[in-house]
Amino acid sequence: MKSKIHIVGTGPGSKEYLTKKAIKTVENANIIIGSERTIELFENIDHKLPFNAKNLMKKIEEGIDLAINGQNVAILSTGDPGFSGILNSVLKIANKKKYPLENIEVIPGISSIQLAAAKNHLQWDNCNITTFHGRENIGDILKIINNNKTTIALPSKKVKDMAKFLIDNGISPDRKVIICERLSYDDEKIIHTTLKEIANIELTYMCIMIL
Repeated sequence: MKSKIHIVGTGPGSKEYLTKKAIKTVENANIIIGSERTIELFENIDHKLPFNAKNLMKKIEEGIDLAINGQNVAILSTGDPGFSGILNSVLKIANKKKYPLENIEVIPGISSIQLAAAKNHLQWDNCNITTFHGRENIGDILKIINNNKTTIALPSKKVKDMAKFLIDNGISPDRKVIICERLSYDDEKIIHTTLKEIANIELTYMCIMIL
C-alpha cells in the first residue's frame, strides 16, 4: 500500500505557528480533511472535506476509505493531534478498517497549552496538564488542583461553568486564575482574575485556564 494518512497538528490558530512540516505535508496530500478553521490556514486547497462536530467521525471514515483506495490523505487537527486532538479517533477507525499503522504519520503541532505556558512564563513540565474538552467527568480536576502545582486546563463547555463548578466544590472564590482567550489571534486576551469574577464573565470556547 503506497498511500499514507497524515494526522497534522495545525497549532493554536495563527498561520505563524504552523510548522514547515505541516505545510509541506498538506501541499503534497491528495485530500485534506479538517474543520473550516484549520483548512483556512492553508492556501490553494482544492480537494478538501470539511467537517464539523456533528459529522467528524463520518468524514474521518471517508478519509480512511480514500487512503485505502490509494489516496494520500491529510487529516488536520487543531493544536497537537495527541492532546485533545483527533489522534485516537483516527486510529480507532483505521484499526477497524484494518488500515496499517505503519502507513499513518502523526505530525505534531504547537498546543494552545504550550502557548499559554509560554505567554505566562511557566515551566510547564512541572504543571498539572489536563483537558476536559468533550468530557463530563470534570470532577477529576478536584484530585489535582490542590497539589501545590499550577494547573493548566482546557475547560469543558463554558469557562464560567467550570469556575462555578470549582467554587461549588470547595475551591476558594478568590483563587487566582489566568484566562488565555483566542491565543495567537489578533484579538487574543490574557486576563488575570479570580474564580468568582470568571463565574460572571462570558468568554469564547477558545480558552485556557491557569489556576
